[in-house]
Amino acid sequence: MKAIVINSIHELLKVLLDKIAESKPNHRLVVSLSGAPGSGKSYVSKSIIQEINKSTFNAAIFEMDGFHYDNSILEKKSLLDKKGSPETFDVNSLTSFLKRIKKNQEDEIAVPVFDRSLELSRSSAYLIKKNISMIIAEGNYLLLNQKPWSDLHQYFDLTIMVKSSESILTKRLIDRWQSFKLDEQTIKNKVFNNDLPNGRFVYENSKLSDIELIN
Repeated sequence: MKAIVINSIHELLKVLLDKIAESKPNHRLVVSLSGAPGSGKSYVSKSIIQEINKSTFNAAIFEMDGFHYDNSILEKKSLLDKKGSPETFDVNSLTSFLKRIKKNQEDEIAVPVFDRSLELSRSSAYLIKKNISMIIAEGNYLLLNQKPWSDLHQYFDLTIMVKSSESILTKRLIDRWQSFKLDEQTIKNKVFNNDLPNGRFVYENSKLSDIELIN
């Protein structure tokens, strides 16, 4: 079985709107959207949600990045220089939240959000209301085919992988870190020793998605 290949956000939006329309009443759809760092996951997610919320349906984002371990924990684990790799996330907490979101039995669920300018997660920073019909779970490692990440797969109704070439990823990542006014050597370390290797790991070790978005 091959993934359906889509080449535009507009085309993906149509697929998702059709998916919501076909779903059972009061059934919340949970869609995973994964990809390498710099593939445009956040932009795609926010664009899709903005357009869905203009329709008769509604959607919200649930970000994997909110489950980064705090830097103090990463220092104790000697993982601070690997921040952003799979082992630097609290996957058990992520799984617990995703289970609650899928069940949709609470009026609202407060979820953590990662603040990139501060390089830390802010607890209970975003509310997901009960009336939300589609959740886009966004993050690099949501489709990894290894434990404990693979425990997440049971909660997804549809899976999307955002694909980008390494040359495009490199340019986007350099631009991203330059926007934070980092020095050239720090940027090189982040891009070539962390972000790009993590991206290769995502593409080589994730389960086949239902949809591939070329971005």
